[in-house]
Amino acid sequence: MSRANIKSDLIDWACNRSCAKLDVLEKRFPKLPQWLSGDLQPTMNQLESFSKATLTPLGYFFLSTPPVESLPVPDFRTVKGRAVARPSAALLETIYSMQRRQDWLREYLEEEGEDSLTIVGSVTLETLPTVAARAIREALGVLDGWADEHVTWESALIGLRRAAEASGIVVVINGVVGNNTHAPLNVQEFRGFVLSDKLAPLIFINGADAKSAQMFTLAHEIAHVWLGRDGVFDLPDLEASGDKVEMFCNQVAAEVLIPSVELQQKWALVSSRHQPFQALARMFKVSPIVAARRAFDLQLVTREVFFEFIKGYRAYELSRPKSSGGDFYRTQETRIGRRFGLAVTRAAKAGRLLYRDAYQLTGLAGKTFDLYAEGLRMT
Repeated sequence: MSRANIKSDLIDWACNRSCAKLDVLEKRFPKLPQWLSGDLQPTMNQLESFSKATLTPLGYFFLSTPPVESLPVPDFRTVKGRAVARPSAALLETIYSMQRRQDWLREYLEEEGEDSLTIVGSVTLETLPTVAARAIREALGVLDGWADEHVTWESALIGLRRAAEASGIVVVINGVVGNNTHAPLNVQEFRGFVLSDKLAPLIFINGADAKSAQMFTLAHEIAHVWLGRDGVFDLPDLEASGDKVEMFCNQVAAEVLIPSVELQQKWALVSSRHQPFQALARMFKVSPIVAARRAFDLQLVTREVFFEFIKGYRAYELSRPKSSGGDFYRTQETRIGRRFGLAVTRAAKAGRLLYRDAYQLTGLAGKTFDLYAEGLRMT
């Protein structure tokens, strides 16, 4: 039986890098303790399976020492004011996967003769946040009163996502690596990232996050696109790091969702109510958390009031029953991104992209890919 000649340090590094619980890995790989101690080497088949389970490139196991990995985009994540030391395998794989999609889409759009998107990099850090927000709202068609078109803030989130895609931005929302339900994304590690590009800007939102937080994350990432800056961020309590780019994007996002002038006008109507933030949320079709954060930023409520509400609302969200997985193909629209999915399916149908490559880009294959493509054309 052929065994791989690798160092136990690399097995240990892959376990830690994957963020998977050791007992879970041991159930799948009973010989793992012996691999870690160096008493036994895995077979090549076992190593390939372990590579997939830990999201570790197979070639890494044959290095003399574990590689030092860093994020390929600016990292704005912080934990208690300190930069995050090491990205997980799930985050790295997700970024690499989105970069591969973006590279393909950029090349496809260039061949199609598409012009660069004028929205990308159209504002600077010197632009007033109110001016930048107005430019975004006009470009996306989410002008004053747009929220009235939606019954709930959940539907407003869908509307904002579709408006962003219609402007040329690929928007992906996913809570796992690809379609691997055994590789969840950790919302404590990151809430989203942006890959800026003049032809194919891409926004990724961690779908494991609460729906109430995704609206602000999306608006924040849209601001990144207008600024033309890449970035990975976590936004604890909807609060950016001290970096000037993040602070600017937070200010713009808040103004996009709840313009300060409108909020000041309506605060007098709701401030005396038992649940003022919920009332604002219904008016602006945002989550109560976003409404509370905006009121706090404009000094309409104290820090104590804001964080007391955040604590209570999170407890409420945790107590709510989790929804089922829903329709698989409808889920793929958000996991793949409608703009990207349409480009891939059109290219495959026209013979400009091998179906094998289309399967790899989307993570769907055979009949599943066909049904997904059919659903895209019908919506």
